Amino acid sequence: MIVIDGNKTDIDIRSFENLEQVFDKVMESGHLDDRIVTDVKVNSEPFSEIYPNQSEDIETSEVESLEITSSSTVEMASAITLELYKVVHIMAGGGKQVAELFRQADDSEALELYQDLLDVVRDFIGMVGGLREQFSLKQNEEFEQVAEEFSGLFTEMTEVLENEDWILLADLLEYEFLPSVEKWKNVISGIREELREVAKR
Repeated sequence: MIVIDGNKTDIDIRSFENLEQVFDKVMESGHLDDRIVTDVKVNSEPFSEIYPNQSEDIETSEVESLEITSSSTVEMASAITLELYKVVHIMAGGGKQVAELFRQADDSEALELYQDLLDVVRDFIGMVGGLREQFSLKQNEEFEQVAEEFSGLFTEMTEVLENEDWILLADLLEYEFLPSVEKWKNVISGIREELREVAKR
């Protein structure tokens, strides 16, 4: 028995040799077009491959039931925007902490954390850009403005970092980076609204 998003399908597990062939058939059947698989259960047990193509090694004689749960790409994107809100809080907290460490002259710890902060910021910008691109979201002035401001700020911070002016870097983090991070909340809120519109189409 194969169940996709709570609906039984007429695909017969027994007409395939292994689980990979079943997955291929499910994908071909169109049941999961424009959807992202979020959960797979084999014989009511959660299933995820421990090594590549493991499903090829599982014979269908061992499979009584297969349940697949999926989400629309838009639902998934909306869930990602909620995660982005959390990332904004992480960036704000990180910026504050790095600034404090520089002021306490704990430079090595501050630099280590600053590097982590840069990685988080890079991933964040990549995710926001990816969402906008994937869903062809309309040009948003606020997004362009905040992204440009962020980019300029990081160019400035890189120069200050090279000059090893830790107090100026702490000032930039506290008085420019933190207010800039706050502005992303509105941008994410705008993306959520646009995704709601996309979902209605």
